[in-house]
Amino acid sequence: MRILAELPHPDCKISIFGMNQKFIIKFEQGTLEQSYKIAEADIIGGVNGVFELLDEAFIQEVVSLFATMRSSFLSAYYRYE
Repeated sequence: MRILAELPHPDCKISIFGMNQKFIIKFEQGTLEQSYKIAEADIIGGVNGVFELLDEAFIQEVVSLFATMRSSFLSAYYRYE
């Protein structure tokens, strides 16, 4: 897996990787991460096409999911104690 690009964003780290004819889009926020895979053949324009796919509406949905993930994990952790 090789890193192709990073997209700066104030709410999370966004990295784009290439592996086995797929783009892997990885979002990180603290200890949480989300990843999305898409075939290179489904994106026109290579990495630039991935940048177009990652519009602000999608990124905001990802950030919202991080809040849900964090809440779910903390609930599980407190039940564990």
